[in-house]
Amino acid sequence: MIGGIHHLGLTVRDVDASADWYVEVLGFRRVGKFESPDGARRKVFLRHDGLPARLGLTQHRDGGQQVFDETRVGLDHLAFAVADRAELDGWSTRLAATAVVHSPVAPANSIPGAAVLVLRDPDNIQLELFFDPSDWAADGAEP
Repeated sequence: MIGGIHHLGLTVRDVDASADWYVEVLGFRRVGKFESPDGARRKVFLRHDGLPARLGLTQHRDGGQQVFDETRVGLDHLAFAVADRAELDGWSTRLAATAVVHSPVAPANSIPGAAVLVLRDPDNIQLELFFDPSDWAADGAEP
């Protein structure tokens, strides 16, 4: 039985710069780091108060400097849930104030009543801030 997601790992070009971005832009906090004995991998572990899972950022010494491309096999995007549409609108305002390029809040194309805001991290990884009213309905709560 799978009980949840423990962590998600993303490969980045510069682990310190990416960790700083996730802290400054999205409100994560650093909770640990690791470097392999041979120096081939450096990791930073992040937590966010709203998430049960950790986010791990990994820089590979021989990983190259290519940016993320969701059209290749692997990760397409990572979506973070928000509590309601007002929170999504608040994120839009916050991102605009910090000059982070993002989409306008728009209806999600796959879930009736859902809304999404799309942005990209420093490595071009597509991130979404996503409000899904059916998540709240399943819990018996009102959005």
